[in-house]
Amino acid sequence: MNLIQKIQAPQIKAGPLGFKVGDTVKVHFKIVEGKTERIQIYEGLVIAMKNAGIGHSFMVRKISYGVGVERVFPVNSPRIEKVEVVRAGKVRRAKLYYIRSKVGKKSKVKVLLPNRKEEAAQAPKA
Repeated sequence: MNLIQKIQAPQIKAGPLGFKVGDTVKVHFKIVEGKTERIQIYEGLVIAMKNAGIGHSFMVRKISYGVGVERVFPVNSPRIEKVEVVRAGKVRRAKLYYIRSKVGKKSKVKVLLPNRKEEAAQAPKA
């Protein structure tokens, strides 16, 4: 392990992310306003992920008052409280930049339905 990796190792958050490109997520993000801190929820579609060690980040797009807004969140940032998956999406691309040019229903991503085997495993047994 070289010197850079030794410095970065304690800063990396452990565990898998739990979401992928195409999912609709809620990002709970700490905002500092003067002396006070609050958590702001940013909900939108994950359109891209960049995997580069500690620089690992994901881009979330939402429509706010009719205008598309995109924000990049570093995965290992201490300001990210948690990321909730609202809806799992079914996509066949790694980057969904084409969503920027779509309007209305065409900008929607199909919902990923769970497997029947997974449903049977999660169902309580009587």
